Amino acid sequence: MTQVSPVDNKGLLRGGEDHKEDHKNDEEKGYGRGRGLQWLKEIVQTVIVAFVLTFLLRAYVVESFVVDGPSMEPTLRDGERLLISKLSYVFSEPKRGDVIIFRYPRDPHKDYVKRIVALPGDEVRMDMGRLYINGQPVKEPYVLESPVGDFNTITVPEGCVFVMGDNRGNSEDSRMFGAVPIKLIKGRAFLVFWPLSETHVLARGAGDIH
Repeated sequence: MTQVSPVDNKGLLRGGEDHKEDHKNDEEKGYGRGRGLQWLKEIVQTVIVAFVLTFLLRAYVVESFVVDGPSMEPTLRDGERLLISKLSYVFSEPKRGDVIIFRYPRDPHKDYVKRIVALPGDEVRMDMGRLYINGQPVKEPYVLESPVGDFNTITVPEGCVFVMGDNRGNSEDSRMFGAVPIKLIKGRAFLVFWPLSETHVLARGAGDIH
């Protein structure tokens, strides 16, 4: 009969415990690697979702622009950043007084910011620095100074709007390049968000006829 001495017995016990410990360490390492991969996968998914949402928002909902030049002073100043709504004219028609971003008719690769002063079918003219729509003077509290550049009556074509800068003495607008097709409008400016000290909402329909 083969006998096992206490020393041998202890040796066998120690050997079994070491094997179990090694197996436990392997399981912990595998679990750690699994958690790391899951964490990495979640990060990648979050980045992808954020990118897609940003793209969709910019393409179809809102977009930011930087004002370049003084043509819209005092409403908008050079270097200010603003947001436009791309859905404004999906659910409603343009209004007199709306500040819009549109593709420059003479070069669609350029974006311009101006104010709508007349709508399709309107008769617009300027006489002694005063704007008239359909024979009625227009109240324009946003204009920087008494405008220059009188012009005779123009009828705005269907599907177009007549735009002008608030700084009438320093603005290239419909007086030079004609009425803007509505299809060239990218959106309505609704918020100046930078610099923070100048943050304000741009109201709709500010061009009232007396």
